[in-house]
Amino acid sequence: MTTGNKGVVERALTALVATGDVDALAPLLSDGFVHHRPDATSKNKTEWLAAVGAALGPLTGMRVEVRHLLESGDHVVMHSLRRLPGTGPEIAVVDIWRLDDGLIAEAWEIIEPVSQAAANLTWWAPTGR
Repeated sequence: MTTGNKGVVERALTALVATGDVDALAPLLSDGFVHHRPDATSKNKTEWLAAVGAALGPLTGMRVEVRHLLESGDHVVMHSLRRLPGTGPEIAVVDIWRLDDGLIAEAWEIIEPVSQAAANLTWWAPTGR
C-alpha cells in the first residue's frame, strides 16, 4: 500500500471492493465531494454514495485490475480493467481524483466496454477527403 494521495485512492478502492460497503468509503470523501460524469451531470457525496450503494448488489464479485496509478500534486489518475460478475463485459475505466487535505474532493470517470473500444477510435479518422 502506498502513502500520500495515491494511498488514499488505493484505500478507497480496496475498502469498496473488499467490503462492498459504501460506509467504508464515506470517511475518505470530503463533505463537499463532487462526482462528475462524462454527460456533464454531477452528484454530491450523499447522492454518489447512494448510487454506488445501489450498484453494488449487481457488481458483487467484480474483479478490478489496476493497470496504472499515477499521482501529480493533488490529483491521482487510475486506469483499471474491470470484469463484471458472471458473463458480464470487461470494461476499461479511467478515474481522476482530486484530493484536498487527505480526502477525495472530486472525481471524474470514463467507462468503456473493452469490446466497443475499436468503434470508439474512429470518430477522428479522416473521411476520405
